[in-house]
Parts: sequence; C-alpha cells; structure tokens
Amino acid sequence: MYQGFAEVYDRLTQDIAYEKWADFLESAFLKFGEKPRLVLELACGTGSLAIEMAKRGYDMIGLDLSVDMLSRAMEKSREQGLDILFINQDMRDFELYGTVDAVVCMLDSINYITDKSDLERVFQLVHLYLNPGGLFIFDINSEYKLSRLLAGNVFYELDDDISWIWHNTYDPAQKLCTFELTFFAKTRGDLYRRFEETHIERAYSDEEITDALSRANLKLLDRFGGLGFDPPVPEQERVFYITRKESPCSRI
Repeated sequence: MYQGFAEVYDRLTQDIAYEKWADFLESAFLKFGEKPRLVLELACGTGSLAIEMAKRGYDMIGLDLSVDMLSRAMEKSREQGLDILFINQDMRDFELYGTVDAVVCMLDSINYITDKSDLERVFQLVHLYLNPGGLFIFDINSEYKLSRLLAGNVFYELDDDISWIWHNTYDPAQKLCTFELTFFAKTRGDLYRRFEETHIERAYSDEEITDALSRANLKLLDRFGGLGFDPPVPEQERVFYITRKESPCSRI
C-alpha cells in the first residue's frame, strides 16, 4: 500500500510546516496541564512530525499501515541520529507492549477511517493504551471542506521532476470523498513513470465524533479551528479535538 506514494509524499507535503504542528501539540500539552514523555503517533506516514517531536525530547512511537512509508521514516530518522520506534500496524487493530503518555493522530488521518464502527474501535484502542490523565489529540478535514471545497474539483501541479493531477468526487449519501491521483515521476533523461493512487476520506459531523469518543470513554476537553485555540467557525476546513482519558479518581 502507498508504494509509489511513499516515494513522492515528502515532496508533495513540503509546504506543511511540521514545526508549527509540533508547536501546537506542545502548546496543547501545556494548556491542559500534561507533560508527556512517551508519545504515540498514529498514521505517522514518513515520520516528519514524529521526527520533529523527537528533536524536542519526546520519546516517540510511530505507527503506520504502509511499510514503504515507514521505510522512508526510518531512513529520515537515522539520518538525523534519532531513535524512534516505528511499527507497521493498522491503527484500527493496533497492539502495544505497554501504555503511553499521549496519543496524536494528525493531518486528517482520522478521515481515512471510513466506517463508524472502526472509528469507535480506534478510539477504544487509544483509551486502552493511554495512561490515565493522558491526552489524545487529533484533527479532521471538516464536512464542509470535503463536501464543498474538494468535491468535484481538480487540482494539479506541473514540475520537471514530478507532476500530478488530483481529481475529487463526493458521495453525499455515504459522506465519502474519493481522491483520484495520477503522478508522473521523472526517472532518467526524459523518461517519466506514471502511477496512480486512490484515497478515500469520510466526512464526520461533530456529533459523530463526540459520540464515538463518548462510547470509548474519552472525555472531550475542547475543539479548535486550525493550529490555534480559537473555536471552529461554520466554514472551518480543519478541526482539532483535544480529549483525555480520565483517571479513576477524577470520576469519584
């Protein structure tokens, strides 16, 4: 899975300021009174955020379904002399040897969970492996973004080394946004290799997210729009959720 995509992912996401994403996570830890040491990142991809967090002193575990993504992540972390544990598992059915202080799942990876029962399962596993009092922080592409901004649109980029076309369709009945991506990656001389990827994200309402969190016994602390602590607006493109696994004494 994602074999060709792993080769070009970092190039396509070079505009993502992972330092700012890490700043947001650290600010959220501080805002909600936590100082995690061991942090699990679900759907870590090529490890850019895990690497940034490791540079800041966190013990990181990166988990992803794609072997090729993880291979790239391991290569990047070794180049920087970092010791990060990368695990090849599906976040819908992951296992750890112990618990962690915090769990993060960023860059709309939750939207890739297209079945609501699977979403609840992910949240339940987070609850299982999260230490009492620990934070679970994730973001989603909003229903507005998937159904109004991406639906039916075509995006593209032309470059000497790699060009891509991104076509989106949206099924309102299933609330599924399908991304059809076609890449042309330069190999040598004037030769290009063509490969295709299909990605599907599900639009979740706030009610669906909060209900799944409640069923998993994760307490919603707050939700924010963008990499800050402002409340989401109706036309918010990305929403961040901050949740906590309550300690037993907090329920007494």
